[in-house]
Amino acid sequence: MIGLTATLLGVSFFLVLLLSGLWIPFAVATAGIVIMVIDGGLSALKALGFVTWSSMNSSTLSAIPLFILMADLLLRSGVSDRIYAGLFTLVRKLPGGLLQTNILGCALFAAISGSSVATAAAIGTVAIPQLKEKGYDPAMTAGSIAAGGTLGILIPPSIAMILYGTFTEVSIAKLFLAGLLPGIAVTLLFMTYIGLHALWRPHLAPKVLPETRSAFEFVASALQILPLLLLMGLVLGTIYLGIATPTEAAAVGTVGALLVCLLFGRLSLEIVVDAVRSTLRISGSILFIVVAAFVFAYGMEKGGVGGALTDWIVGMNLTPATFILILVVGYILMGCIIDSIGMIVLTVPVLVPVFTAMDIDLIWFGVLLVLVVEIGQITPPLGINLFVIESISRRGLGEVIRGTLPYHGLILVFVGILALFPELATWLPAQMTR
Repeated sequence: MIGLTATLLGVSFFLVLLLSGLWIPFAVATAGIVIMVIDGGLSALKALGFVTWSSMNSSTLSAIPLFILMADLLLRSGVSDRIYAGLFTLVRKLPGGLLQTNILGCALFAAISGSSVATAAAIGTVAIPQLKEKGYDPAMTAGSIAAGGTLGILIPPSIAMILYGTFTEVSIAKLFLAGLLPGIAVTLLFMTYIGLHALWRPHLAPKVLPETRSAFEFVASALQILPLLLLMGLVLGTIYLGIATPTEAAAVGTVGALLVCLLFGRLSLEIVVDAVRSTLRISGSILFIVVAAFVFAYGMEKGGVGGALTDWIVGMNLTPATFILILVVGYILMGCIIDSIGMIVLTVPVLVPVFTAMDIDLIWFGVLLVLVVEIGQITPPLGINLFVIESISRRGLGEVIRGTLPYHGLILVFVGILALFPELATWLPAQMTR
């Protein structure tokens, strides 16, 4: 009983700290420490050393800075510019023109970055000036890139899936494979929406008809995306074929990214140093949240909240479908005040026992969770992709939000499709065992 009381006080304290504007990791860690002290006294703090060490003593988590570094190198060396130019040649005749290039560019860059922010920044930096010059609607431009950037946490490799797999002890390789078909499907859904919208209101996405090109020039332009495709094959292929773990594949991919930047970009010592510095900052922020989440989860576990929550939910006799629906609504609401990483690390450790008790497939739910978390990336007031695009485009935040609104609905539509057809996420991982 004392444990549950301590947990309730700790959670209340966390909410107060969060609403007061304190950075999430500090709020989470402080709440966890409060729970531990109330439940076990000051002597309970002796466990902090073990908890923090065990949270970071994971080879899986070391893949995160490697994927971030890989994306940063490609962005800073100008390789993303070549990719965008090559894609435009391939899709310029589709309704929506450059907007279609935005989505395809985000999907391809997502396949080597694992980060929503990196994807949105890489494509946005290249695309926004071009679309502005060609008279595209600013809201549609901003919306396509901000929403396209969310593919970075769905299409493998995905930092969000690495964190989810760390807490659930599910195979990262299987999670990556589970996200592949949904990632392609969401990409096509976004492109279909843009095409239909452009046909309905063509003045928002003017057709760009470049000079006639020979077949040789067309092939040469298309080959500009070949380095990225080879890098994707190197990273994902080694994982799916069982040649390398995700961490090993990330290391190989980083070396591959250096070679791609050297051969097709503008690689220099200054670019490498800047990329490493940026990687350290971003990785430090993510891993600090992970440490804080482990402290919080340990306090919740000692307080008995996991078992009590499981008993309470099971005792309500909810069907798995009803429980999932409640979670989806809850995550959407949480996305308004907590970033995507924060949502995962705060909730997943507590909910895993409930998933097990209700016989919910952890791989399927991982994909569903990432889809819902995507909405948080473009939901005010804390949707980080909104601020990235606002900064790059120098447009008002309201215009960026307006452009992303249709994509909220599209993602929710696909959440419903995934609930009706879970095989979209579970079929490919099941083939790994055969």
